[in-house]
Amino acid sequence: MKKCLTVESVIAFIAATVLLIGALLWAGRTPGITQTDFSVTYVGARMIHLGLASHLYDLAEQRKIKESLGIGGKTLIYEHPPFEALLLSPLGGLSYRAAYLLWGVLNIFIWLTLPLLLRAHLTRPAENLSYTLLWLVFAPLWITLYVGQSSLLILLLYSFAFLLLKRGQDFACGFVIGIALFKFQFAVPLACIFLLRGKWKIMQGFAAMASFLLALSLVTVGWSGISSYVHLLTAVSAHPDNLSYGAAVDMATIQGFVHGAFGRMLNKFVSMICVIGISGFLILWTARSWDRRKQLPDNSSDDLMFAAAVVISLITGFHMFTHDLSPMLLSLFLVAGHLSNSSKAATRIPLMTCLSIFWLAPVYFFLLSWHCMFLLAPVLAVFAAGTINLAANLRPEPLVLEPSEVPPFAGAVRA
Repeated sequence: MKKCLTVESVIAFIAATVLLIGALLWAGRTPGITQTDFSVTYVGARMIHLGLASHLYDLAEQRKIKESLGIGGKTLIYEHPPFEALLLSPLGGLSYRAAYLLWGVLNIFIWLTLPLLLRAHLTRPAENLSYTLLWLVFAPLWITLYVGQSSLLILLLYSFAFLLLKRGQDFACGFVIGIALFKFQFAVPLACIFLLRGKWKIMQGFAAMASFLLALSLVTVGWSGISSYVHLLTAVSAHPDNLSYGAAVDMATIQGFVHGAFGRMLNKFVSMICVIGISGFLILWTARSWDRRKQLPDNSSDDLMFAAAVVISLITGFHMFTHDLSPMLLSLFLVAGHLSNSSKAATRIPLMTCLSIFWLAPVYFFLLSWHCMFLLAPVLAVFAAGTINLAANLRPEPLVLEPSEVPPFAGAVRA
């Protein structure tokens, strides 16, 4: 891997910056941005800014705000945690377009920072140009930027958690995972994996942040608001076909797959039991596999198990759209960096196939247009299983010495 700053890496970084900023400015001029997911975020921030926190989950009040601003349409509702609306309330004081562009700039900053932050730990591809290109062709990141979602922030937090875990800073790792509770459907399964592994310092950090965010939510909407939020989440999980909540067939999750593939054969109760059972098994299996993995001197098996845990946290989340696959990119790079250390074709071939599928942008758009995104859930499961198997059978990486570190008479033969 090239560790020095090269001309090609500088050119690639500048080109990526120009491309992303140009795409954001183009999107900001299109009328379609008023119907994107960011309109939901803006409505929540706007309601807090206007002093309507107690009505945050009143759908009639949300509708009034959307109609007064001419955004959001009829099918989008604010279903994010209360603390998110409070923290983003400054956006509510801006015009919609200004807030959208500001949020987009933040997403672009995260997007451009992550490749530099993680480069030392993502060894493949070794060429900086190819490495940068793979960051730019991952479709969920582009969807996140356009619709104004927060999935890039989840990728950032998972990346920080990964780095902190490698440094043995377990409490800080749990603290960072706790921040990801603004998408709790992913943060909770990841925390459960560490809980089942008995990683108590991680859980202490997670609990500390969760307690703070709960207190922040109570200050924002009070107990009645929390009750309304829980009621709304119950309605979301009970109506997988409701477009206002998000159709399950458009989600690459266990719930989406069970509903999309077997929804006509199973009633809601049986479907729910299947989803809970499969999700619980995957979380428990990942935790047990992590504890039983072969310990290597370079801790590369831990890297792969973290990659698998990220995938499991996504697939077991009950509410996940295409942009929510953004954290997968960390897992893809980690797996790609260790594939060459496996001697088993039965492990390499499925993983290479999955990597190709996830990096092919047309796959996502075809599945979205056909409303069968749920078909990607088995691919995620195969990828997670392959990653766990790779971690269990990983060979230690050969020690490669720099020319200056090679003994001067290393090749000499004694007489």
